[in-house]
Amino acid sequence: MPVLPTFITDPLWEQFQALLPERNITHPLGCHRPRIPDRVVFDKLLARLVLGGTYQQHADESCSATTMRARRDEWIRAGVFEQLHHLALEAYDQAVGLDLHDLVVDGCIVKAPCGGENTGRSPVDRGKSGLKRSVLVDGGGIPVGWVLAGANRNDSPLLRPTLETLAVLGFRLPEAITVHLDAGYDSAGTRELLAELGCTPNITPRGTFLPINRTHRWVVERTNSWHNRGFATLAKVTDRRGIVQNAWVALASAIIIIRRLVRQSWIRYRWDGRPARCP
Repeated sequence: MPVLPTFITDPLWEQFQALLPERNITHPLGCHRPRIPDRVVFDKLLARLVLGGTYQQHADESCSATTMRARRDEWIRAGVFEQLHHLALEAYDQAVGLDLHDLVVDGCIVKAPCGGENTGRSPVDRGKSGLKRSVLVDGGGIPVGWVLAGANRNDSPLLRPTLETLAVLGFRLPEAITVHLDAGYDSAGTRELLAELGCTPNITPRGTFLPINRTHRWVVERTNSWHNRGFATLAKVTDRRGIVQNAWVALASAIIIIRRLVRQSWIRYRWDGRPARCP
């Protein structure tokens, strides 16, 4: 049984395959073992992203754990995961449109029992090793950028690098941008930073309780839930290297964007073969 519906995996693989670097390796004696197809490895990595677990648990006679890790690193060096996320954002922006007038940033702490880069003592898990994702989403909750850091890092110092991920994408920004933040960002430094960037702050005051549905921050909470509940590898990080951690977040975010793109397109457009019900 596939770990994801075909209406996600098929377009995801077609674009992923187009980004793979060309390989023209031949053995002089013609006696090397045949290379395992990229699609087989890709499906294995998707299974690990969704279901979690070790590489050995997903390995079988069709693909070993060593091959999964080697091919993963090969694709990371080629920048395939980041490009896939950027292309998914561009496709969503063209078909539906990113809501960049309202940006929301929030941090999310997850378990990282194996330690490694971007980890630290978690203040919400009895000091165990944890990782924090500072996530930037648009007004509709589409994951635009993120920064990984130790669970013991405060949210406020991560705000600038998180917002700077938007500039890397190269989108044309609107003149008026409102940044929605929770009480953890309520400081003079945060307001000075947003004024420097030309953004209007909408920060929940410290000591004030506001239900999440009374603010615009609920979209980032929903995105964090999509990351953690839909992808076990993001809820419990066991990879120790930062580049691998970023690759998993990029792949998961691309899947989220494709799912939203398909559902929004079903509402807005008509095309041949359009399903009778929204997938």
